[in-house]
Amino acid sequence: MTFTEFLTTIFTGQNLALLGAAFAATFACMGSAKGVGIVGEAASGMLAEDPSKFGQSLLLQALPGTQGIYGLVTAFLILMKIGLFGGDVTLDFSQGMYLLAASLPVGIVGYFSGIAQGRVSASGIGLISRREGQIAKAITAAALVETYAIFALLVSILPILFFNP
Repeated sequence: MTFTEFLTTIFTGQNLALLGAAFAATFACMGSAKGVGIVGEAASGMLAEDPSKFGQSLLLQALPGTQGIYGLVTAFLILMKIGLFGGDVTLDFSQGMYLLAASLPVGIVGYFSGIAQGRVSASGIGLISRREGQIAKAITAAALVETYAIFALLVSILPILFFNP
C-alpha cells in the first residue's frame, strides 16, 4: 500500500465527520470541565465559611458546564447526519470536511468560553461570599460570557441541520 492509498483510506468523508464530532465534544467538554473546576475551587472556600450558600454556589458552578452540552449536541447532530444511529450514508471527502469545519466554532469557542465563564463565576462566588443578595448580579455577569458560546453553537449547528448528504 502506498502512502497516498494509506491517506485516502484514512481521510474518508465519514472519518472526517467523526473527527469533527469528536472535536466538538472533546474541546467544549474540556473547557466546561476546567470552568466548573475553577468555580468549584472558589465555592469550596466559601462553603467552608458559610455552608448555607451551597445552592447559590451550585448555580454558579453549573453555568460553565453548558459549553460541554453544546459540544455534545453538535457531535450528536453530526453522528445523526452521517447515519451512525441508523441509515446508510456515504460521505465524500468534501462533505466530511464540511462537517469537520462546522464543528470547529463550538469546539474552539466552547473551550475558551467555558474557562472564561468559570473565572467570571468564581468571581461571582467572591461577590456572594462578601455581600448578601448579590446572586443575580453574579449570574448576569457569568451569563454574558455564555452569549458567545450560544453564537458559536448556532454557527456550528445551522450548517449541520441544513446539510443533506
